[in-house]
Amino acid sequence: MASITLDNVVKTYPDGFTAVKGIDLDIADGEFVILVGPSGCGKSTLLRMIVGLEDITDGELRIDDVVVNDKAPRDRDLAMVFQNYALYPHLTVYENIAFPLRLTKGKFTEDEIDQRVRRASTLLELDEHLERKPANLSGGQRQRVAMGRAIVREAKAFLFDEPLSNLDAKLRGQMRTEIARLQRTLATTTVYVTHDQTEAMTLGDRVAVLRRGELQQVASPRGLYDQPVNLFVAGFIGSPPMNFVPGMARGDVLHLPFVDVPMDDRLRSAVGEREIVIVGIRPDSFEDAETMTGDQRSKGLLFEADVDVTEWLGEVLYAYIPFETHEAVRGKLEELDRDLDGEGMRTQLVVALESLSTVRDGDTAELWFDPGAMHVFDPESGANLTRDEARADELEEQAREMRRRALERAQKRHGKNEALAGAGDAPAAG
Repeated sequence: MASITLDNVVKTYPDGFTAVKGIDLDIADGEFVILVGPSGCGKSTLLRMIVGLEDITDGELRIDDVVVNDKAPRDRDLAMVFQNYALYPHLTVYENIAFPLRLTKGKFTEDEIDQRVRRASTLLELDEHLERKPANLSGGQRQRVAMGRAIVREAKAFLFDEPLSNLDAKLRGQMRTEIARLQRTLATTTVYVTHDQTEAMTLGDRVAVLRRGELQQVASPRGLYDQPVNLFVAGFIGSPPMNFVPGMARGDVLHLPFVDVPMDDRLRSAVGEREIVIVGIRPDSFEDAETMTGDQRSKGLLFEADVDVTEWLGEVLYAYIPFETHEAVRGKLEELDRDLDGEGMRTQLVVALESLSTVRDGDTAELWFDPGAMHVFDPESGANLTRDEARADELEEQAREMRRRALERAQKRHGKNEALAGAGDAPAAG
């Protein structure tokens, strides 16, 4: 295992395009870090710089405090799992997994190779497939073979480059849990690239969000969701994404397109002297007022809204509510939509309601939300004016503690399983 440190790392191509712009990132020994962002943000380039497949134009890359800028990939002792699996079709699963060990030409005996391969295949539930060829495997099984090839090397770190993008939705979900379990069990430093923010939110200890080659925020998934630093992070993290609406400040009231919000000290401090701001509200911050008790209703704001379309997905009902935006913020929101690979800004509120809600297309619904869940953003810089630094620090501390406990449980289970396996292999007493 190893720590990985990026110090002002830059990548500029010969044509002058700078794909990575001065990234600073510390990845701790045993940590699982996700690099996430829309297409073209520089995340795969950054990963390839870490493994040595791309030269570093400027800055310093250290593995265990050793500068590796000029080291060849084979000398960095990192194992990479690619999007396309990169398996050898003529070799069995066993030989595909054993391949990196055989490349060392005599460093490992046949018994040592066999032990490592079978340990990896057991961990990945591939024992019954060892004699099969890749063509006869499912996409998820092929990805596990590629992971097995990384595991047997016992490298300092695992690097994953969008490993699940070729799988269907069901397999992606299964493989996410496989990768999370594997990383907890092995406690190997892992850097994982994806454009899928669901993978980012469910897998990583910390998530690094990139935009146009620049690092926007590094935090735990909960920290990103609850305390985003700016408009971009708030819009990228969350599914459905955060709603952004114009807020007009008039006296002690913030006028939104669908409701007037009395400003408390928090909102008044955030808005300051601005006449217009961008307000962000998560879809899950809303409730159907008809399903709430009187005491609950009194703790937030009620408003009526004309529902355009609803989507019932079993566990949740999404209601789409059109609204009018303001010219003063339209340009900023359109720029954000382009950065997020959007298909064009839609001025509609997305509201997530309980599946039992009776709200339907064309209804005038009475809805509720808590103004305390609102984020306020500067319309010029996009900075989150309501970000609570103390709360953000608290969330990071909670994430570290939860990770520590999860690692302890996983390693205890792994040790118990190995002990049971060893007892099963022991010769019977005669």
